[in-house]
This record gives sequence, C-alpha cells and structure tokens, in this order.
Amino acid sequence: MRWPASVISVPLALSLLVLPPCGAQDTVFRVDVRLVRILATVRNTSGELVGSLTKDDFTVFDNGVRQDVAVFERQTEQPLSIALLVDNSLSTAIDLRYETESVSRFLSAVFSQGNPRDTVAFYTFSYDVTLRSSFTRRRERLEEAMKQLKPSSGTSLYDAIYLVSKDLERREGRRVLVIVTDGGDTTSAKTFRSALEALQLADTVMYAILVVPITNDAGRNLGGENALITLAAGTAGRVFTPSVGPDLDRAFSDILMELRTQYFLGYYPRGVPPGVDRFHRLEVKVANPGLRVVARSGYYGEVERPAAPVDPERGPAVKNVVPPPR
Repeated sequence: MRWPASVISVPLALSLLVLPPCGAQDTVFRVDVRLVRILATVRNTSGELVGSLTKDDFTVFDNGVRQDVAVFERQTEQPLSIALLVDNSLSTAIDLRYETESVSRFLSAVFSQGNPRDTVAFYTFSYDVTLRSSFTRRRERLEEAMKQLKPSSGTSLYDAIYLVSKDLERREGRRVLVIVTDGGDTTSAKTFRSALEALQLADTVMYAILVVPITNDAGRNLGGENALITLAAGTAGRVFTPSVGPDLDRAFSDILMELRTQYFLGYYPRGVPPGVDRFHRLEVKVANPGLRVVARSGYYGEVERPAAPVDPERGPAVKNVVPPPR
C-alpha cells in the first residue's frame, strides 16, 4: 500500500454572517477564529529550563502587532504525538544498532513518565520513506519494528520531513518530529522550503539528533547539517550532535525534558497585516531580560483555494509496511 503525498491544505477561516435590519444593505463581517498555537521553551542564563512563568510574563507579536494571549498552559499536559524518524541509509549503517537501542530507552521514558494519551509512530527513510508503526502506546510494537531495520541506499531527508509532517498535521495535541540522521540529503523530490513549510503548517516541533561519526569538517555534509539547524530553529526545536553511547541517550533525555517543560500559548489574530506569501512572523518575548525564550519563527496564514487533484503516480509517498491488526 502506498500513500500519495497530500496536497497542502490549510484550514479555512470561518465567517459569521450578521443579518442587517430589514431594508438595510446586506453586510458581511468576516471574523478569523483560527487559534494560533505556540509552544515555547524558556531557559535562564545558565541554560537551565524555567517552568514557573505566568501568562503575564509573555508578550506575543504577529507580524509586529502585539496580540492578546487567550490560552495559556504552564508545563502543558496536552498529549504528545511523537513521530520518530530514523535514517537507515547506508551512510548510517555502522551506528544503526546503537541508535535503535537509544530510541528504545527513549520510548520507555515517554510511556512511563508522560501523559497516558501520549503516542509514538515510527518511520524510516533511505531512498523511500517507510511507516514501520503507526501511532501507538504499545512499546513492544515499536521495538519489534526496529528489529526489522536494514541499511538501504539513498537519503530522502526532505521527502521524509515533508511526508511525516503531513501525517502529524492530522493529530490532536502537541506534534513532535524527532529525526535521527547524519544530515545528508541525496534523493529527495521535495525541497528544503517544502519541508519547512510542511513543518510550519503542521504546528510541529522538530528535534534532530545529528549523529556525526567524523569529528573534523573534511568529509562531513556541513550544508545538510546547517539545513537541519535552520529547520529545527524555525519550529522551536533544536539539533543535538552526540556521539553514540551515553551522549545519544542524553540527547533523547534532554528532548523529553524540554517537552515536559513547555509552555502552551494561543491567540486569535487581530489587526495583523498579511504576510509575504502567507507567512506570518512570530516573536515571543518574556519580561525578564535574563531569560531566553525559544518559539517557532512563524506560521502560514489561511488562504481559500480549491484542493488540487492528487496524482498518486507523482511525487514522494510513504510506503506502509505496518502489519494488519491481529
């Protein structure tokens, strides 16, 4: 079974029709009721997470216009949908076993410490992007899928980010993409910009664990590494560069700690000028100048347009190898 890459669809702004008095000219008032969601992480000058701020400590600007925060949750309990995306291309073969062992320990922490509604899906990518386990709380299903991995040729990094973001877009709560890779892209049909837009449209935080076996710059894909840094920064995530072993475990632990200490802010845009190509730049500030807040760089505004037909023979698609329910 192969899934076609979905055409990007954006929720349409709802409108309220106000009926005028009899005999008056019809007037239509359009009210944008879309809630813009922001997940924010705050650290002090020592780099320690700060989880005790209140709504009044935050200020949000949309395209330079200050907004009223309508929804606020400290250390939000909104359920997590975590998509784990592991690079199984030939360039990662030597470290694949260590990576999956660390992923297994990460899964144990997710399911033992978090919200009982948290779920995880498992994907891999080489030339193809493959769904190994759909969203579940069954750790054994995920670990069984990891045991089946074999290195393969090609590295479709941008295709993988794009397609998995489309799957995450349909999930409720907080959406997180954790990608384990060496940073290269050699076979994608999608571009860097397409991948970033898909992440933004899905309100997804991306963390990248960049496993780099080469310590010096010679032979490394620095362009690919910088692309991952930019992608993560645009979504309020970040990139880790551990070696295999304890450093890799620590990276997964740090990701989970950030997810447990996030603030959730939401607002309904008011008085915001249109962005360039629908993109709205976000800025989140905190009152204390000694604190640093990390939030996504922006979002895509709504546009009314008919959905284009999808040709299943064109573009990247997720290959589904999930076994049928027993």
